[in-house]
Amino acid sequence: QVQLVDSGGGLVQAGDSLRLSCAASGRTFNNMAWFRQAPGKERECVAAFSRIGDRRYYADSVKGRFTISRDNAKNTLYLQMNSLKPEDTAVYYCAASGRILTVSTSGSSYDYWGQGTQVTVSS
Repeated sequence: QVQLVDSGGGLVQAGDSLRLSCAASGRTFNNMAWFRQAPGKERECVAAFSRIGDRRYYADSVKGRFTISRDNAKNTLYLQMNSLKPEDTAVYYCAASGRILTVSTSGSSYDYWGQGTQVTVSS
């Protein structure tokens, strides 16, 4: 059974850092990503990673502040978030795909999703 378990969210102040983790079990994936959804807003992809070609994608809003990485031995995806801003407040979800061959920012590309972890940044 495939499962993704998100963790690492919390309540922090602007300028602080957090590291989100997504532990995958049941299989390994070549393509994984982090999405977020704030109240009243559409879900957006903030970062994506592909083992094929070691490719990474970052949304403009997080570029230079967030880093996506993966520990293959632990089958775990990470999102290091630095210099957090109040506008980063959202529920963050990891996602994994067994179909696509490169990074994708579309939620429809991903087959498996974590349960989500809340990140709240106070000003």
